[in-house]
Amino acid sequence: MTRIMITVDIDKNSGFCAGVIRAIGKAEEFLKENNGSEGEGKRLFSLGAIVHNDSELERLLKQGLVTIDKDDFDEMLGADGEVLLIRAHGEPPQTYARAAELGFEIIDCTCPVVLKLQQRIKEAYIRHKDEGKGQIIIFGKIGHAEVLGLIGQTEGTAIVVENIMMLEEAIGNGKVRLDVPTEVFSQTTKSPAEYKRLCSMLEEKMARFNELTVERFKGRGLLNTHNTICSQVATRHERLSQFALEHDIIIFVTGKASSNGKVLCDLCKSLNIRTYHIDSPSEIKREWFRADDKVGVCGATSTPKWLLEETAEHILQLNQFVPQWEETYGDKSADNQ
Repeated sequence: MTRIMITVDIDKNSGFCAGVIRAIGKAEEFLKENNGSEGEGKRLFSLGAIVHNDSELERLLKQGLVTIDKDDFDEMLGADGEVLLIRAHGEPPQTYARAAELGFEIIDCTCPVVLKLQQRIKEAYIRHKDEGKGQIIIFGKIGHAEVLGLIGQTEGTAIVVENIMMLEEAIGNGKVRLDVPTEVFSQTTKSPAEYKRLCSMLEEKMARFNELTVERFKGRGLLNTHNTICSQVATRHERLSQFALEHDIIIFVTGKASSNGKVLCDLCKSLNIRTYHIDSPSEIKREWFRADDKVGVCGATSTPKWLLEETAEHILQLNQFVPQWEETYGDKSADNQ
C-alpha cells in the first residue's frame, strides 16, 4: 500500500481561555476536596454548562459536577448547605439574590474581564438614568449567558443587537434612537472586525441624522463606543486567520452551543473553504482529506487541549498517515511503515 504523507498541526493558540481555565480549576479543586459525591461532603452545582463542550462536561460529570439550568434553579425550594458555581460567563444581579434566598454558598467564577464589563455597563446605565436620557446598546448574541448578565446591569433596558442588519432594523422601527446619547459595548467574545463595522455604521447614521459630518459629530459626545472584547479573544482572531490560510484543510473542534466557536469557525470558513466543524473526532470523515494535505486542527475558547490532541491523533490513525507534530506539542512523530 502506498503511504500517504500528511502533516497535522494543532493551533497553539486554541484551547480554553483564561476565564474558562480558572472556572474549571476551581470546580476541580472543590470536587477533589469534597469527593464529588452526593453522599460525601457538599455537592457542587453549576448554573449552566461550565463550558460549551460535551466531552469536557462529561469528564467533569464523572468527577461529580452537577449541571442545572435556569428552570431547575427557579423551581428549587431550598438549597441550604449546597454550593453553586457561577461560571465564567457571569450572571445578572437577580441570580445572586435568588441564590442567597435559596441558601446556596457561591463560588463565583465570573471571568475578571466580564466582571469589569458588567461594572462599566452598570456605571453607564446609572449615568444615563441620572441624566434622564440616553441608551445602551450591546453587541452580542441574544440569550447568551454573558449577555443576560450584562443586560441585568441595566435593569433589562439595554438593547441587544447581534449584527449590523439587526441594528438597522432597530433603527428603522425606532427601538434604537439617533438623537440621544448612546453608549455601545460588546460581548467579550465577539468578532472585533464585525464590532468595528457596526460601530462605524451607527456613527455614520447618527451623524447624518444630526446633520453633521462624521468628523464634526465625533466631538459632540453623542456616541461612545467601548473596546470591551477580550484582548485574548481579539488576538486569537488575528492569529487564527493566519493559521487558516497556512493550511490546506481546517478541522475546527467546538461544541454546537459555543457562541465563540461559531464566530471563530465562520472566520476560518471565510478564509479557507475546506473548513469542517466537528464536536468530536468520531465525526471526521476520511474523504475530507487529500494526499499531502497540511491539516490544521483548532478550536474555540471552550475547546480543551486534550480534545484537540485526540482529534489530531484520530486524523492520523484514520488515514494511516505519517504524524508530524508542531514542536509546541513535543516529539510525537512516529513513522508508519
